[in-house]
Amino acid sequence: MSKLKRILRARLRKVKFRKLRSTKWIAGIIFVEFGWFVTGVAPSTDIAWVSGILLFTIYLFVFEIVNVDETAITIMVLLGLTSLLAPFMGLEQGLVDTQHLFDGFASNAVVSIIAVMIIGAGLDKTGMMSKVAGFILKIGGTSEQRIIPIVSGTVGIISSFMQNVGATALFLPVVSRISARSNLPMSRLLMPMGFTAILGGTVTMVGSSPLILLNDLILTSNTALPLYQQMHTWDLFSVTPVGLALVATGIIYFVLAGKYVLPTISHESSTAVAGSTKYLEEVYGVDYLTFEVNVPEDSPLVGQSLSDIESINKIRIIAIKAADAGMRASRGNLSRDLDIGPNSVLGILCSPAHLKDFVDTYGLSIQKGLRVFSEVLSSTQAGIAEIVIPPGSTLIGKSALEVWMRKTYGIAMVALHRDGETLVEGENIRDMPLEAGDTILAHTTWQDLAHLERDRNFVIITSEYPREDTRPNKVGWATFFFSVALFMVLFTDLRLSIALMTGAIGMVISGVLKMEEAYESVSWSTVFLLASLIPLGLAVETSGTAKWIAEQTLLVVGGMPIWVIQAAVAVLATFFTLVMSNVGATVLLVPLAVNIAIGAGANPAVFALTVALATSNSFLIPTHQVNALIKGPGGYRVPDFMRAGFFMTILFIVVMLVMMNIIF
Repeated sequence: MSKLKRILRARLRKVKFRKLRSTKWIAGIIFVEFGWFVTGVAPSTDIAWVSGILLFTIYLFVFEIVNVDETAITIMVLLGLTSLLAPFMGLEQGLVDTQHLFDGFASNAVVSIIAVMIIGAGLDKTGMMSKVAGFILKIGGTSEQRIIPIVSGTVGIISSFMQNVGATALFLPVVSRISARSNLPMSRLLMPMGFTAILGGTVTMVGSSPLILLNDLILTSNTALPLYQQMHTWDLFSVTPVGLALVATGIIYFVLAGKYVLPTISHESSTAVAGSTKYLEEVYGVDYLTFEVNVPEDSPLVGQSLSDIESINKIRIIAIKAADAGMRASRGNLSRDLDIGPNSVLGILCSPAHLKDFVDTYGLSIQKGLRVFSEVLSSTQAGIAEIVIPPGSTLIGKSALEVWMRKTYGIAMVALHRDGETLVEGENIRDMPLEAGDTILAHTTWQDLAHLERDRNFVIITSEYPREDTRPNKVGWATFFFSVALFMVLFTDLRLSIALMTGAIGMVISGVLKMEEAYESVSWSTVFLLASLIPLGLAVETSGTAKWIAEQTLLVVGGMPIWVIQAAVAVLATFFTLVMSNVGATVLLVPLAVNIAIGAGANPAVFALTVALATSNSFLIPTHQVNALIKGPGGYRVPDFMRAGFFMTILFIVVMLVMMNIIF
């Protein structure tokens, strides 16, 4: 039966892949035809080329032909090459001045995002998040109606000063601990937390990449506007009333309607400690135990490699002590190509039933308890961890075998949880390409797991394990430099990037973070995505493309009230952010919104802010990085997001527009 299931799943994956590939081809044809039409009606050659590149960018983003950061860099390079190819393209000059093509990498927005990521990593390194978790458990009890507002409200406030993906990643272990101790399913807690983390990014101008980017886009737009139409930039707390109203709306929504819109994944509820045998059996349906077996000289197992025997026998070898060599049980010294020698001792993780078959087949003897591995495989040194593959991980699309996961990272995968289903040893889990949101169950030493917490390819769910990786003695310095940065942002005229970088470098100088850790804390794919898209926004604005599109839009909604036009801009931004990155949507739509506002006689700065806020309205499908991150641990499926996200999307637009019209 299991073989039949594997065959059916493989065929289903092939069918899905074929459908996706045909969809991309059909969409590509539609985009080409639409692009040909646009170039025919565009009023100038410059606008025609920029419109074509714009459509090409949207197509790459929507269908993820390549990674979003690769798309952005490709488009930036293409814009630079137009200076060389201008005579062949019918242009007088390139679409972007090559002297300023890479200015985005030194922009205020990019440097600010780098600094925010480093500051957030510094606060986490001191163990402050563990203290927050303890406080929540102390005052929240086991009531869902109390825990949801406390957890969600805390994450919402934290994400207003750091990237919402970072805030969510920090709180995943917290929610896991709360779920295990309160007997509340993680599916009832993670979605409110994730949605509120996204909403929290609207509370300050440094809470999300679009808002950090907004002032730079406004200044860029001002270069093409007459003096009397130029916009003011927004202060740090200009958007706070709107953001707080959105956060409050999200919390109230889940408190009142949570029992109707939140899924209850029954197998998640457990009073067992995360990582324990009881917990793994109740949550994932696996009954793995650790055993020690001896390999006699005449065993047919002698001379075989780990890859030869593990999957076929549904076992996982987590430690080896050879008769003539040392012990192997950690990263770098245990890999699938290792051969088993005579008189070896094996540390095995598997189901008791599978162990019996394995021992009988190869004539092995089971040791009573752990003797050779009593120290290295003790609960104080190693265990099973829950690990999530986050969006942006370089491992996405690669299998555990391809990256030599056990040898490279020190984690021996024993189960893979995806889309509500747990696949175990013997089901080719190490041959399957990893996806964002996958939850991996892996045996590892706690020392190796501590190293992984600094690796941006993983988010570690298991939080309660012995480690000495935090620096609680540095909490004073971390708090001091965070406060210094915040004070400079609030009460000085320094640029945001300088103020935040002061706090970031303070974390390094004071020893809160090592320089290598500061580098590792930065999501460089986000940095390149942001910096590389800025030239496209400049081309859209300076070529007159934004103004032309705005004029066409005004032909449709121009005679309507301003609030209707603003609502149309918000809906357009919401749609764009569902199918592409919020940064990309902001860069593309802010110039458009500015020109629409000017044509309608409205405040262009408010319309630009509408776009930057509405690009956080991403709840319907798990395309936002936060939603992709919580999908696996929560056991959510796309219909779960659509059910809860539909009403949240409508509430977001309504509350945002009402608050903006009241305040601005």
